[in-house]
Amino acid sequence: MLAGQEEAEQGEAYVLACTVNGKPVEIRVPASRRLLQVLRDDLGLTGTKRSCELGRCGACMVLIDGVPINACLTMAYQCEGSSIVTIEGLSEKGPEGAGSLHPVQEAFLEEGGFQCGYCTPGMVLSTVALLENNPRPTREEVEEALSGNLCRCTGYGGIWRAVSRAALRGAGES
Repeated sequence: MLAGQEEAEQGEAYVLACTVNGKPVEIRVPASRRLLQVLRDDLGLTGTKRSCELGRCGACMVLIDGVPINACLTMAYQCEGSSIVTIEGLSEKGPEGAGSLHPVQEAFLEEGGFQCGYCTPGMVLSTVALLENNPRPTREEVEEALSGNLCRCTGYGGIWRAVSRAALRGAGES
């Protein structure tokens, strides 16, 4: 950090009020802080990955009011009053409640839709958003929905199979 930068950030702090994984949060943050920093560094939600920090890879994908958004590009103040879901909060939406896997997470496990796992949280959250809006997507719609998520390990075969399995199981139907 540059000399004086920390002091400047501390002087411009405000209280962010939003919901994270279904729980109300009020946290004092510097005005220049990005959502990725708040989630990982302040709230300890490390499932949201830090990677390119340019919005190109999708490793930091979260759902903000149901829309997949790169947390590395989102200023924390933009989330005032919003509902944010990270990969940690997704299990609370599983059929058995807190602690159970969401059907999309189960499909990723069953179909090998991951290798190193670094992209998996972003892929899963993007898939959840897709299936909630379009329970029976075409291959082209899946490709478009996941176009902001990069996997450097797989050939995407397991990911496509996981999305298809989740759709067949009705993962997006409430």
